Amino acid sequence: MKPNKTENTEPGIEPISKTKRKAEADAQQAIGVTLVGLPKDKLAKLELPEALLDAVNEAKRINSNGALRRQMQYLGRLMRDIDTAPIVDQLQRWEGSHNEENARFHRLEQWRTRLLEDEAALAEFINEYPNTEAQQIRNLIRNARREHAADKPPKSSRELFKLIRGITENITPETELDAD
Repeated sequence: MKPNKTENTEPGIEPISKTKRKAEADAQQAIGVTLVGLPKDKLAKLELPEALLDAVNEAKRINSNGALRRQMQYLGRLMRDIDTAPIVDQLQRWEGSHNEENARFHRLEQWRTRLLEDEAALAEFINEYPNTEAQQIRNLIRNARREHAADKPPKSSRELFKLIRGITENITPETELDAD
C-alpha cells in the first residue's frame, strides 16, 4: 500500500487536513496581495527575500486579470518557504500606527470644533493643557468665527488646528510625569 501524502508515517503526529492546507495557502496569498499594495519604500523596509521581492514587483506591473491571479498564486507558493511572522507583524504595526494617527487627528479636530462652538471648551482645554497661552487661542477663535460669518477661507481655523496640534504633541505622558 502506497502512503498518502497527507498521512504521516511517524506515530503520534496528526496529518494536516486538505482544508487546513488550503486555508494556510489562502492566508499566504492574502499576505501577498497586501505586499503588492505597498509602496516601494515600505517594501524595502520589510527586507524580503530577493525572489519574493522580484515576484511582488512583477505583480505590480501585471495588468491582465488572469496573469495577476497566477502571479498571486506564485507569491503564495514562494511565501510557503519563508517565515511570514515578521512580515505579518510589521504589516500589523503599520496598520495600527495608521489607525492611531487617524484617531489622534480626529481628537484634534474635535477640540477645534468644540473651541469654535462652545465658550466653556477653552477653559476645559486650558485645564487639560496648563502650559497653553490662552490669549493666542482666543484670538484665533475670534478670527475663525469672523471668517466663518463672512464666508472667507478658514485661515484662522487652520492656524488654530496647528496650534492645538503643537500644544497636544508637546504634552506627552513622559513630560507630564516629569512635571509632577
